[in-house]
Amino acid sequence: MTVKLKKLKDQTIVITGASSGIGLVTARMAAKAGAKLVLAARSEAALRQLTEEINQAGGHATYVVADMSKPEDVQRLAYEASYTYGGFDTWVNNAGVSIYGKIEEVPIQDMRQLFEVNFWGLVHGSLEAAKHLKAKGGAIINVGSILSDITAILQTMYSASKHAVKGFTDGLRMELEMDGAPISVTLIQPAAIDTPYPIHSKNYMEREAKHAPPAYAPETVARAILHCAATPERSVVVGGGGKAMIGMERWTPALLDKFMEKSFSKQEKADYAPRPLQQNALDRPMGSLEERGNYPGHTRETSYYTEAATAGSPALRTAVLVGAGVALAAWLGTKGKRNGSSSSSSDSEIRGIAFHDS
Repeated sequence: MTVKLKKLKDQTIVITGASSGIGLVTARMAAKAGAKLVLAARSEAALRQLTEEINQAGGHATYVVADMSKPEDVQRLAYEASYTYGGFDTWVNNAGVSIYGKIEEVPIQDMRQLFEVNFWGLVHGSLEAAKHLKAKGGAIINVGSILSDITAILQTMYSASKHAVKGFTDGLRMELEMDGAPISVTLIQPAAIDTPYPIHSKNYMEREAKHAPPAYAPETVARAILHCAATPERSVVVGGGGKAMIGMERWTPALLDKFMEKSFSKQEKADYAPRPLQQNALDRPMGSLEERGNYPGHTRETSYYTEAATAGSPALRTAVLVGAGVALAAWLGTKGKRNGSSSSSSDSEIRGIAFHDS
């Protein structure tokens, strides 16, 4: 099977979750690159505003108000792409929401609803996209998370949903390859991204939710998504800090657990009271265009790791991966030689092996 993807300027791209954060930034960036867009979210006011913005700037966009957990809405989205532009070339499954809080304090119905959006919405979108792309080819891009490989304490159900996303995406990719379908299936795995994600979550904690450091700008993810729309990739981790966390899960999982319990759980909480519980994107659309969130620290505008990992040169890619492996192995060797080391130092130790993105 040979997968040939069009240049962005020649593509029609479907983007779900387009009204905020990663989806919003990706839509604006894709429009500037010349792509035609079919935008989906639950808030019509936000979608209309974004569509008008793009069209008035000389771009081409239409929108569909869609709840991705409903198969009929997903079918309408594909129909709109076919009716307006004669089809689509890339489908980006980005819609998602989180829940913060201890598992025992989160209602089961909220857990189920999160899976309806994060997992089943992505499944509906992927299958609809595959049905349309099997004959002509194209790209399916699923936005997972570094939490597809690790679990963030106090975000257990979100992490579980992203684990499921990875399993589904890998299985879909293999089956399409087995059938000889000319479709690229990519899993994008962002680290913490400075979007409204924490303040749109349903929050059962005693304080407002926020990202633990380091956090990256949504543009870092948008660039990775659009790279994968034109260049077949299996998966892309966005953010060297996130790649280091995945390495910790693989090589020293108990140490990562202790870091989560002792440090990460505190870093996820802001120093002010939470907004009212009913103000969340799990239960209702938020209704406004928002790119950035409430991250209080320095947002990393670039991930050198991700840019190198998606570079055109195979030699450069290999060098990045080998270098990351050598760094981690060296750190683990140093750790093993320490006498009397304890898990209480896990925070500084993990930061010590994080990739230095800017």
